[in-house]
Amino acid sequence: MINLPSLKQLRYLVVLSETKHFGKAADACSVTQSTLSAGIQELENQLDAKLVDRTKRKVVLTPLGSVMAARARELIAQGEEMVLLARAASEPLAGPLNLGVIPTISPFLLPRVLRGLRRRWPKLKLFLREDLTDRLVQQLESGKLDLLLLALPIEARAVETMPLFDDAFRFACREDHPLAKADIIPLPSLQGESLLLLEDGHCLRDHALDACQLPRPARRESVGATSLHTLVQMVDNGLGVTLLPELALSAGILRGTDVVSRPLGGAGNAAPSRQIGLVWRRGTQRAKEFRLFGETLLAALPKGKTA
Repeated sequence: MINLPSLKQLRYLVVLSETKHFGKAADACSVTQSTLSAGIQELENQLDAKLVDRTKRKVVLTPLGSVMAARARELIAQGEEMVLLARAASEPLAGPLNLGVIPTISPFLLPRVLRGLRRRWPKLKLFLREDLTDRLVQQLESGKLDLLLLALPIEARAVETMPLFDDAFRFACREDHPLAKADIIPLPSLQGESLLLLEDGHCLRDHALDACQLPRPARRESVGATSLHTLVQMVDNGLGVTLLPELALSAGILRGTDVVSRPLGGAGNAAPSRQIGLVWRRGTQRAKEFRLFGETLLAALPKGKTA
């Protein structure tokens, strides 16, 4: 029978690969540096392989050590999932859940649904991580996050999705802008406008442009901002117009400004929108629990939102 490494040894390797420092890794694992060092040495002896190159100044994983750390991270995530699965069998959504959310959703939706989630699942320990889509997907794939709440579709392998609702885009401009007089803004009217959008890296930027079928020149000429609140301030200062999701508008993002919003569409065109949904790793044993989370989230959504 093969002498298998322990999860403790694997955790030591994973944390060491992230910190590149024995002292910091030991602190993160709540053990002494000598204990962690001995655990790594035992792991190398068991595998009969060199995993770490030790120098006076830094710690460098060998190529094999890097591969083993990635595999170890997956095994640890699976071990944690086993524990949570057993717990969910008797009481779902009763333990920790690491949820990643993009910044164009988090401040506008979560304040309105978290109270309902806590009321329905009082033992749920929800840990939130706000970041851009690409980085959240990386953390999901590495096992650092359990679940993502973001705009679909995404470019990721081996994931499952649960669409929740459509979030319509609306045109936003100062109240003294000529288009502010219109009841509905036809999509062709956006061409030629000084369109302000989020900077590269925010999926809302591409989703808005694609949904509104804007030509490539508009993409190149658009000015980037770091947040939706920044976009609103730029519009309020007369720098241009923008596209905002209904989610942010219904949360009061225009309050205290001279910016108004108008629906997009006209001439038989459906209102452009993005789809909000949940994402988790394909094959996870917690899929049923995540769907239950999504159903509870939907029940707590503000009126007017539909799946």
